[in-house]
Amino acid sequence: MAAGHSQLLLLLGGTETAAVPGISAAGATADSRRFTAAADAELLWLGPDQPLPHRLPPLPAGVTPALISWVVQQQLRLPLLIVDAGAALPPAVPHLQLGLPPSRCLSSAVAMEAQHLQRRLQRGRQLGAGFRRRHPSGLLVLAECVPGGTSTAEAVLTGLGLDVSGVVSGSLRQPPHRLRQGLVQQGLRGLAARHGSELEPLQVLAGLGDPFQAFALGVLQGALPPEGLDLAPGPQVLLAGGSQMLALQALHLALLAPRQRGAAAGRVVVATTGWLMGESGSNLAELVRRIAERWGATPQLAHAALDFAGCQQQALRDYEEGYVKEGVGAGAMAWLWELSGRSPLHLAAACDAACARLLAA
Repeated sequence: MAAGHSQLLLLLGGTETAAVPGISAAGATADSRRFTAAADAELLWLGPDQPLPHRLPPLPAGVTPALISWVVQQQLRLPLLIVDAGAALPPAVPHLQLGLPPSRCLSSAVAMEAQHLQRRLQRGRQLGAGFRRRHPSGLLVLAECVPGGTSTAEAVLTGLGLDVSGVVSGSLRQPPHRLRQGLVQQGLRGLAARHGSELEPLQVLAGLGDPFQAFALGVLQGALPPEGLDLAPGPQVLLAGGSQMLALQALHLALLAPRQRGAAAGRVVVATTGWLMGESGSNLAELVRRIAERWGATPQLAHAALDFAGCQQQALRDYEEGYVKEGVGAGAMAWLWELSGRSPLHLAAACDAACARLLAA
């Protein structure tokens, strides 16, 4: 990865899809999921030793992956910028506020108003272009917190023409494939009724997507403009996540000319956790293959070696049983930890200590 300036960018978003019963484990109830993005951002900013303005929502098991990202961010000293692109509640820590609402449920086929989509794209492009100007050899680490976001990821990928049934991950121990597919098909029928069967990528995004996807797409377009893809040096982007980040990269590739896609894919790495890569209910490697087959450019996929089998805290050992798995950039941050020469065992121990303090607070 790039040797220049690094920046951690956490994008918050919300979708009414998260209120569908059984769709997400990013909060044990639909009401608690409204607080997830704000609380995770506050933990990443403040750490486990300070009281959080918004209480972390209860989870079916495990603990928020924001804890992993905080531990790494403290050691690697990555500057942090938080952007509220349309979360249900704003975080009570310093952040960039767009003043836009969460998206509607993807089944509505009108997830975002056209003007809201364009505003997010524009602000994202400005941020990405600003990073490119200031740090032409830098590394931009792009993380997210969007309850319901794997469902909008599946919807966007399907709307772009991919068959992704059974390969998209989720926060639940077993991804709710049948429930998600029902919502996606309902949304696609609504989109087809409005626009016909041949859909443009931005029509898919507006109809089925979420605020994070729109803003993050703008960031990619600003940081990696088509006219600068063949120039060296140039910034690199680390997409910190799994299915949601691959859906974002698919959107980016779909909007580029075929001759530009290979160079664009070469500037981006998607990094996630080993828990997500090993999940039995999804297949990120197969999703990468299908994206490459569709657009002729292969996303670069990496994963961290972090494991919590030896941790004292049960909330961390739950990760080894298939709970939580990823979020708030945890996998990519753990991967950067390893690239810096640090041991995954030391990261697990640091997370164990931080988790004990968080749960005792």
